[in-house]
Amino acid sequence: MFHSNTELLIDSWRRLVFAGLAPERAKLDPREFARAIPQTFITGRTEIGAYPVRLAGELIRDLFGRDLRGENLLDLWHPASRLELRSAMELARRAPSPIVATAKAKSADGRETAVEVFLAPLRGADGQNDRFLGLLQPTQPVQRLLGETVRTLVLQSITGADAEDAPRLRLAALDGRRIA
Repeated sequence: MFHSNTELLIDSWRRLVFAGLAPERAKLDPREFARAIPQTFITGRTEIGAYPVRLAGELIRDLFGRDLRGENLLDLWHPASRLELRSAMELARRAPSPIVATAKAKSADGRETAVEVFLAPLRGADGQNDRFLGLLQPTQPVQRLLGETVRTLVLQSITGADAEDAPRLRLAALDGRRIA
């Protein structure tokens, strides 16, 4: 069970899926999830591992203490979380299907709060899945950060939004180092 705002975005995204294709980004209507706009973001995809933030809601800007436009979404995550998140995003883009990551949002002084991060691919005019609709939804009070800004997100788990079509991530290790 996900947060109600995460469910809202999952439902909005699903309504736009046609013939197994990711929704066209031009058909996305933010009025459908107006209550979650402060936690919503759009990120592009220029190549594997490059996901520049294009838009970010007010709560996200407040949590990170800056405008994130142009920053790579993966750079907001702890280095140990990036490979798994990138792999899940690429699987979700190819499927196409939404994913939900649970994470800890941590400040520089170690304060933390729990969040859900929803990511779902969007199709551009050229037919390519070149963007992601995202939601960064706190699941614990942000007051736990005591006014400090988020320095990094630490991944706890990733799952598909549907148990049946969930991307099944498998981790592989080489010489004790996670590679996929």
